[in-house]
Amino acid sequence: MFDITSSKLLILGIVALLVIGPKDLPALLRTIGKYVGIIKRQAAEFRAQFDEAMRESEFADLKRDVESLGREAEQSMRAAEQSVEKDWAQAKESVNAALDAPTGAAAAAPPAPSPEPAPAEAEPRPLNGGAENAELGGAAAPAPAIPEGQPVSESQHAAAPQVEKSGA
Repeated sequence: MFDITSSKLLILGIVALLVIGPKDLPALLRTIGKYVGIIKRQAAEFRAQFDEAMRESEFADLKRDVESLGREAEQSMRAAEQSVEKDWAQAKESVNAALDAPTGAAAAAPPAPSPEPAPAEAEPRPLNGGAENAELGGAAAPAPAIPEGQPVSESQHAAAPQVEKSGA
């Protein structure tokens, strides 16, 4: 601001001493210091207000930016939602059309036969060597026949006679 060097300050002090005099110089310097302090406080207050105004304007800009980003995000979410709903409707229509209209290969082919249960044997066979037990003189009742592929319950398993197998 002011380019005051030490030599210029010394010249200014000598002139002030000659013009004002040694008696009034300390009061003048005190008054000058008082006004310089007031000026510095005013400058600091002005700077603080200016910085606050800058921060407020920056916050306003940031707020505007965040709000615009929020609007853009909301618009993109709505667009994505509409796209998903459109794709969902198309997929639903295509599935319904595929289910309603028979295809050429499906119409030409006869319906697949349903699996029939295996025929049961005419005469039940004893399980676990029940016939051998009868030949040996045991009075074991024949075990109920269980068709192949059917699950065996615990009661059916317990009803079947247990025979020890010989090593022969």
